[in-house]
Amino acid sequence: MTLPKQVKIVEVGPRDGLQNEPQLVSAEVKIGLVERLAEAGLPMIEAASFVSPKWVPQMATSTDVLKGIRRKPGVVYSALTPNLKGLEAAIAAGADEVAVFGAASESFTQKNINCSVAESIDRFVPVIDEAKKHGLRVRTYLSTAVGCPYEGDISPIAVRDLAKTLWQIGCYEISLGDTVGVGTPGKIKAMIEAVLEVVPVHALAAHFHDTYGQALANIYAALECGINIVDSSIAGLGGCPYAKGASGNVATEDVLYMLNGLGIETGVDMSKLLEASRYISSALDRKPASKVACALS
Repeated sequence: MTLPKQVKIVEVGPRDGLQNEPQLVSAEVKIGLVERLAEAGLPMIEAASFVSPKWVPQMATSTDVLKGIRRKPGVVYSALTPNLKGLEAAIAAGADEVAVFGAASESFTQKNINCSVAESIDRFVPVIDEAKKHGLRVRTYLSTAVGCPYEGDISPIAVRDLAKTLWQIGCYEISLGDTVGVGTPGKIKAMIEAVLEVVPVHALAAHFHDTYGQALANIYAALECGINIVDSSIAGLGGCPYAKGASGNVATEDVLYMLNGLGIETGVDMSKLLEASRYISSALDRKPASKVACALS
């Protein structure tokens, strides 16, 4: 199998990475992080989330962040928007793109957003339609695409059918998430191959957590399937509140090191990426979870 010549890294650290941090991170620090990530050459940065601050206090400063950053030309600054109210706030704050989130697991969907999978799709439709009126593209996070902390293994057929629906209702890109990090390369390939029956490869992204240390191997498996969009989080920030021991998203530094070693073009500068890693790790007063960041420091 041939690997892609180029990969787009989608940086999710400022949102997915920071949202579960117990200590509140100021808008100033978040702005500093987003600007450093852009300077490193990352083409897309998920900078904000317009969920209720009652449920995710860390994201209460999202408007300040999006309005406060110095925007680098060519960089897409996106935001998570669970509903129309969130979409309106994202538009007002100047988001370039928005994302909705669902899951292939009924149990996880109920725990995460208090509805069934079918109901979650119904909620997406008005958000997608309204976003399109404003010229905004909508991405989808399809969580628990391999395993669920409540239901165990998830059928590739279930993921395939849900991905088909998401594609049909107008999501331009579907990020396939191993949310709890239980996947292995064989399971990842089986899931992606099923989804490729109904969604074109250019519309798929890999979003893998590293709970069991499998994320890089799983990303390589996704590359072998033709996927050339990879989500990652600076310094390995993040986790899943519904999975005990989940160690967070795969670190952007580790992904970049692997892609560089494979001769795959990303446009991301490792030295500047490490600056961003040191910056946010210092702000959180801890070492980065990234093996590469620790080795190169």
